[in-house]
Amino acid sequence: MIRLLLAALALAGLAGCATRPVNPPVTSVHPDQGYRLATRPPVQRNPDMLAILTFSGGGTRAAAFSYGVLEVLRRTEITHPDGRRTRLLDGIDAITGVSGGSFTALAYGLYGDKLFDEYEKRFLKRNVQGELLTRLLTPTNWPALMSDTWGRSEMAAQLYDEILFNGATYADLDKGSGPLIAVMATDISTGSRVGFTQTMFDVMCTDLSSFRLARAAAASSAVPLVLSPITINNYGGTCGFDFPQWMRELADPDNPARPAARAIRRMQEIRDFEDSTARPFLHLVDGGLSDNLGMRGVLEILEEFEAARLRGYKTPLDHVKRIVVVVVNSLSVPVTTWDQSERPPGNLEILLKATGVPIDRYSFENVELLRDMIARWDILRRIRETGALDPRKDPQLAALLNSPSAQLYAIDVSFPQLKDAKEISYLNDLPTSFVLPDEAVDRLRAAAGKILLDSPDFQKLLKDVGARVVADK
Repeated sequence: MIRLLLAALALAGLAGCATRPVNPPVTSVHPDQGYRLATRPPVQRNPDMLAILTFSGGGTRAAAFSYGVLEVLRRTEITHPDGRRTRLLDGIDAITGVSGGSFTALAYGLYGDKLFDEYEKRFLKRNVQGELLTRLLTPTNWPALMSDTWGRSEMAAQLYDEILFNGATYADLDKGSGPLIAVMATDISTGSRVGFTQTMFDVMCTDLSSFRLARAAAASSAVPLVLSPITINNYGGTCGFDFPQWMRELADPDNPARPAARAIRRMQEIRDFEDSTARPFLHLVDGGLSDNLGMRGVLEILEEFEAARLRGYKTPLDHVKRIVVVVVNSLSVPVTTWDQSERPPGNLEILLKATGVPIDRYSFENVELLRDMIARWDILRRIRETGALDPRKDPQLAALLNSPSAQLYAIDVSFPQLKDAKEISYLNDLPTSFVLPDEAVDRLRAAAGKILLDSPDFQKLLKDVGARVVADK
């Protein structure tokens, strides 16, 4: 009995030694510094085009599916008027990543082309889930797991560092010339999105540069109950942060013009983070709970751009002629046999379905909102080009002359776009986990490539920018 008591006391003592990393505060914000879209170097990018990829959640299924899209973009060459040739992949300005998709996004941002030599072995075709379980069941890890501030997700972050990220931080990501990688997590208290960019961290008056990529991926994929939240310190309200003037005016409820509803809602969410006295700590979980496609931020930016243009404000996107959004959605909808039995499904099955169905519905609506925006911009552009509006006769309608002139492309890469019903069924039945058979990984990559190449919107983009897909290397 005495030995057991001593052992228990020893474990308790060791547990107190395990602490999470603490993100440091900043006393002022600098919009021209840090890891944000405005500071990314325009290497080989077309200044007239804004290109964004959104990688959904879904474990290894999402990681492999999004990787397949990168493989095709890598083989897509653009011939410029001056004879230069660049890859469409090099023209991507930003990639949003959620949960499983965040691993592909962050790894590409960190390694660039080296990813295509190592990612399969280091992550996609590895039993990451089994390795996590082994660490969870290893007695020497139990003291740390008993800590109040160091849980299962911190343990997972250590593994991700060892197998994929090698201890890299956002300072390392910032040194590269690739696209902005915006990984998303969810604030469990409010359900608000938290993006890992310095722009979002400015709101919390903290420095992103020392934050490890592995912890960002762990936060974005921290499925509640299965994994613990990732906790960060919030210093909001102590560094003088504020939105740009044009955004404040746009979202002002007293503005005589109709404000952008989505912009107002998001700004209100962000304002909640500024009260660090009431909220000194934020607990982050799976980004899929707030936005499983990583599209909400994209929609908000486009809506703000549209609303600002209609009201005559100048924005950083005024020069853009083409906006390309590739939505990589690995959402699976496995067929159940519940309706064939009088006995209802079990509690765990109901819990998984109850959380999954709203996410699925919301993801579908986000894609439709983007398509509605494309149709609206196209109609307004056509009306404007007719020259039928006379500002002197109808000033309100004449505001349409200020609508965005950029052409908007929405490219949907999702399982239903396949024509092979058997392949759709196979992909739909793949679980949301961090381990899949090698065959499943290969079929996911192939499916993503085929869907992208067969997309009429993608083919239109290739024609408009003078691009072609070269043979696989």
